[in-house]
Amino acid sequence: MAMVSPATPDFKPSQNRRPDAPDRPEDSVPTRIVLAMQGVTKSYPNGRVALRGVDLMIPEGDFVFLVGPSGAGKSTVIKLLIREELPTKGLVLLDGRDLGRLKRRDVPKVRRRIGVVFQDFKLLPNKTVRDNVGFALEVTGTPRRQIIPAVDRVLRVVGLTGQADQLPGQLSGGEQQRTAIARALVHNPRLFIADEPTGNLDPVISWEIIQLLLRINELGVTVLMATHNADVVTAVRRRVVALENGRIVRDELGAAYHRED
Repeated sequence: MAMVSPATPDFKPSQNRRPDAPDRPEDSVPTRIVLAMQGVTKSYPNGRVALRGVDLMIPEGDFVFLVGPSGAGKSTVIKLLIREELPTKGLVLLDGRDLGRLKRRDVPKVRRRIGVVFQDFKLLPNKTVRDNVGFALEVTGTPRRQIIPAVDRVLRVVGLTGQADQLPGQLSGGEQQRTAIARALVHNPRLFIADEPTGNLDPVISWEIIQLLLRINELGVTVLMATHNADVVTAVRRRVVALENGRIVRDELGAAYHRED
């Protein structure tokens, strides 16, 4: 699952952190940046402003929690990253490529570099676990001789080898989410986005999913997780980016869900 990175520009890290935050390695050494949002504002025709001048940079291999109350702008960030929407102002860059300037025909190709999971799984009910995962490669025209080993590999990563031939209706909620994670990983994405992945799961299963995401991150995948789960964020102590009213108000390493003064 380790990623082989294409050539990308080097950026300096985000300057949104508190002044007293500890130095990070990338502060002194240029780091390969997977995602960069530069001066991003998103407004809608009805006058609502979802994001206001957001600057965010995520280096390769980072694990970032995106937190904030409902309406803070988390969903808008994700929609911009998967090119479901375009910024009103500013740049959204994936490996240095401006998503706002993509031609329509290039959007599917770029989206394959981003794996996304949601809290509602979005599995195909009449396909087995193996076929749900493989379908993500089939639709891109990947030869079957490449699909089979790729699916087997990610099923081992998420611990579902024994459930490969079961239908989604035969799985627990946690197993369904693991299937969704495997499907998002099978095309070896540069960035893995988890949008409230534990929202429909009980605390024990939620923790298992978080442990899986941390293991995936250790394999070299950059992870961005949007969540309201304060207990998980505080327990894990990774980088936390907090949004309020469309602005980044906190960007800290080793942080809790809420600011600790």
